[in-house]
Amino acid sequence: MRTLSGVGTTPLSGVGRARWYRPEGALSLPERPDPEAVDREAERDRFERARAEAGEALDAARDRTAERVGADEAAVFEAHRQFLDDPQLVDDIREAIADGALAEHAVADRFAEAVAQFEGMEGRMAERADDLRDVRDRLLRALLEVEAVDLAALPSETVLLAERLTPGDTAELDPDAVAGIATATGGRTAHAAIIARALSIPAVVGVGDGLATVDEGVDVLVDGEAGEVVVDPDDSRRAAAGGVEAPVRTERVRTADGRAIEVAANVGRVAELGPAAERGADGVGLFRTEFLFLDRASPPDEDEQYETITAALAAFPDDRVVVRTLDIGGDKPVPYLDTPTETNPFLGRRGIRLSLDEHADLFETQLRALLRAAASDHGDGLAVMVPMIARVEEVDAALERVEAVADDLDTAGIDHAVPELGAMVETPAAAFVADALADRLDFLSIGTNDLTQYVMAADRENEGVAELHDPLHPAVLRAIDRTTRATADADAWVGMCGEMAGDPALTELLVGLGLDELSMSAVTVPTVKAQVRETDADEAAALAERALACQTREGVRDLLGRE
Repeated sequence: MRTLSGVGTTPLSGVGRARWYRPEGALSLPERPDPEAVDREAERDRFERARAEAGEALDAARDRTAERVGADEAAVFEAHRQFLDDPQLVDDIREAIADGALAEHAVADRFAEAVAQFEGMEGRMAERADDLRDVRDRLLRALLEVEAVDLAALPSETVLLAERLTPGDTAELDPDAVAGIATATGGRTAHAAIIARALSIPAVVGVGDGLATVDEGVDVLVDGEAGEVVVDPDDSRRAAAGGVEAPVRTERVRTADGRAIEVAANVGRVAELGPAAERGADGVGLFRTEFLFLDRASPPDEDEQYETITAALAAFPDDRVVVRTLDIGGDKPVPYLDTPTETNPFLGRRGIRLSLDEHADLFETQLRALLRAAASDHGDGLAVMVPMIARVEEVDAALERVEAVADDLDTAGIDHAVPELGAMVETPAAAFVADALADRLDFLSIGTNDLTQYVMAADRENEGVAELHDPLHPAVLRAIDRTTRATADADAWVGMCGEMAGDPALTELLVGLGLDELSMSAVTVPTVKAQVRETDADEAAALAERALACQTREGVRDLLGRE
């Protein structure tokens, strides 16, 4: 037995037979001909046909991923479409063909440059190189008339090994057949890793060159919790791996000493509701309505939004469904809405700032749909929160809009009700005025991804400041603590819907910090529920006090036993 270390991206384990995936071997290019012998018009036609074929394949991959995984994960294929249609890339390829290159050589050469450019960047931008590879390989397969490996038909109990997996590769996998994934390269925030996590496939990435020493056909254990790949695992390691995934509990859970904690799921579209319920989620803690606005030429109308929200309520008839109003801008542009181009979009016009200004009409339409849904069957479970709050005035203005929409519906004789109303705590400003927000609202929900970014002044997509972007930094923990204490003195509950909420190793700390609700990717719901049941609330509060007293990130991590 030997162990290779990497980065765990899905907190599950699986054991199976190793199978190597080496798609690059099937894409060998022909010899470069004399440019004078090349039929330039024919090569350009071949390239355009390949683009059309690749575009159709990307559209199919987007639709399939949206259905099987979710709208959030499927959005990556829209980005792939942008690469496929990028004028600079396309024009450079056409120019190379005009100079006498075969279409496949022109594609390979130009994409090699683009891949190298992205790999030279930092953080998530570097991980976008795999997205470019996905588009390149689709073009080359079309040009070389090579069939892709049918990753959907892998035999049962396969552990798939690869140098890297593209998002398209990962979206093809059957989670009932694939026991695990291990790749030599990659990071936790790469799109392939995100899709693997959404499919509940145990995954470890970034294993390095040592992965190449694993032979085809050997037994391999992938431990996505520990970030380890174990070759020829012994019986004890196999037995331990079998217990990593907690059983699904559909009932609500309490701590060992009786404190109720709601464990909900983050979703982006109707297709994600069923899998979330199957994993035992206590409703929806974050419904990202912005995904209703993507992959289309115009925004959804009031009735379409109403139907989507009522479908979510019907999926969780006895639970709460928290809907976030339109959160665009920043890293989520919607082309047809003509959102502003800004030097630093994360600090610009996004979320409620747009809803109260240039997109007030969209906000009003969405509020009409939401208030109507609140009066529908199971509508008493609806809660609505507004994103990117930094000022009390923004909450007051949003509440005035809700009241105005309610008056309009009343005048029109349309059934409606006002749901629970809340706000996201994503900015330091919101944490500082959390007491005033809690006095006006029914709940607050802490978005730790953005809160960490803004508290630490560290772009979450910049690998150069990755060490700063840590929710366990004392400054971030104190912002969370300030928020929960504010709600304790008001008639409001507080939840968390950032990635931190879905880390089972942090459940005790979050309970101790006073969270009433934790919302996460559905894959981690069972494990977090198990952790809640094993947590003593008083001991958790004592742990939180010790963590809050730490002065450094390292001190907090040492306290929690994290590397």
